[in-house]
Amino acid sequence: MYRGRAVTSPTSFGAAIAPARTPAPLPISMDVEFAQLSDLGRVRQGNEDYLGHAVPDTPGRVRSHGWLFVLADGVGGHDLGEVASHTAVESMLGSFRDAPAGESHGALLGRLVQKANTCVIDAGHASGSPGAAMATTIVACALRYDRAAIAHVGDSRCYLIRRGQASLLTRDHTIANEHVKLGLLSNDEVANSPTKHILSRCLGGELVVGAEVNEHQVFAEDVLLLCSDGLHGSVTGSEMAAIAGHGGDLAHAAQRLVDLANQRDGSDNISVLLIRVRSVERVGMYRGRPYLLR
Repeated sequence: MYRGRAVTSPTSFGAAIAPARTPAPLPISMDVEFAQLSDLGRVRQGNEDYLGHAVPDTPGRVRSHGWLFVLADGVGGHDLGEVASHTAVESMLGSFRDAPAGESHGALLGRLVQKANTCVIDAGHASGSPGAAMATTIVACALRYDRAAIAHVGDSRCYLIRRGQASLLTRDHTIANEHVKLGLLSNDEVANSPTKHILSRCLGGELVVGAEVNEHQVFAEDVLLLCSDGLHGSVTGSEMAAIAGHGGDLAHAAQRLVDLANQRDGSDNISVLLIRVRSVERVGMYRGRPYLLR
């Protein structure tokens, strides 16, 4: 469990900013706490899931970079899935820490995912195993100001839990879902489709990967939940909201979610990362620079 609080100095506000004036840069804070848990499940001998986070260690880093949370699931049936997931997450975290100050999270995450894809491919070539094929899914959440940027490839998911309701912020990159987009399957038919677990894209599969990136405004007491398919394959979004969305201890909630997934299935590794937004400061942008909104 970690709780990070930005330290801000008192700031006085005068009259409303005139449209022609450039707003002065102001200190911006965000208060976040999180918990993460990864479990073998009841069948697997090894854990191919991997989780990580980059936490700002100074008030300046809160404003310039914010937080990054990443979860990856090494693809079953490929060699060295655990190496692929570890490589992808560590690449994302390292690149995030070294990113230019103030860069837009939406643009940054797309670039970081592509770099992670290259690292996974390079790791496969360097493994020394003839024909070794590494692959992994990935889902990442970057937080700063009052915004969350989500990037994903594959079928690891991100949910937003707000006021006891869970909303899915990602779309599984599976063959079955692609068939839905083409009108070949209905949403109701996906559950019984033999292709519902076959990925249509992943890290390590191609030289160029298409990450989906979207941004959302967040509010105090929102919970963002990142998970592998070992969790969302057996626990519904409404159950996730009931367990993690009511202000309780996040570490306890993560354990309850993993236990429930194991009770119902447990045939895969199970990983969950819970992030609660404790407070935000609403911001606007003027010529690429943030300013506080009253």
